[in-house]
Amino acid sequence: MRIYDDRYSRERARMELALRFLHHEARTQTIRAWTGLSDDRIRKLYRSYLSQARRHLPRHRGKSPHQVAYFTRSLRLQEETALLASVLSLLGVLPAVVSAAPSAAASDVAPHIAAAATAAPAGCASLRGVTRGMLLCQAFEAFRLLLPSAQISFEHAVFLATALARGDQLRLGDCSDCGSLMVTERFPLRNSRCTHCALPAQPG
Repeated sequence: MRIYDDRYSRERARMELALRFLHHEARTQTIRAWTGLSDDRIRKLYRSYLSQARRHLPRHRGKSPHQVAYFTRSLRLQEETALLASVLSLLGVLPAVVSAAPSAAASDVAPHIAAAATAAPAGCASLRGVTRGMLLCQAFEAFRLLLPSAQISFEHAVFLATALARGDQLRLGDCSDCGSLMVTERFPLRNSRCTHCALPAQPG
């Protein structure tokens, strides 16, 4: 009976995570990778969930985000990325965390989460799993509460968490001027400065 209960609990957790991913408009391949459910079960779950949803949930096609340049495309995205990375660290989505200085963007928008963390290169290929998947959903939901108009989608949040955990392209670092938390390339060609320090000085 205990073995049956454990299997039921694991299966229920996978289904609950898939539903949360569906709510955030995740692609089928993303849900499959994090839950282990088959495409057919995900499609059936989507149809069942859609019939009860209060709003239409689009199903996105094509590849999941995979270009790290997206997170530095604009000053706004850089600030959003720093805040999201802070929340991902704070809620334990990223492995092997080490305390670091708070993000300037996070401090401005949400002082109560200003205690950030930075992820050391973990060497892991993936974070995928039910436990961290639930934490990832919690982190993204908290991020959207802080920035309701944020441009970063859930799929980009999944990609950011995975890239930071891998550490081969992106890492959490400090601004060379003020020391605030920011997301940078793994081997930057020059000292990294946050969006606030990079702005030209205003005449007095």
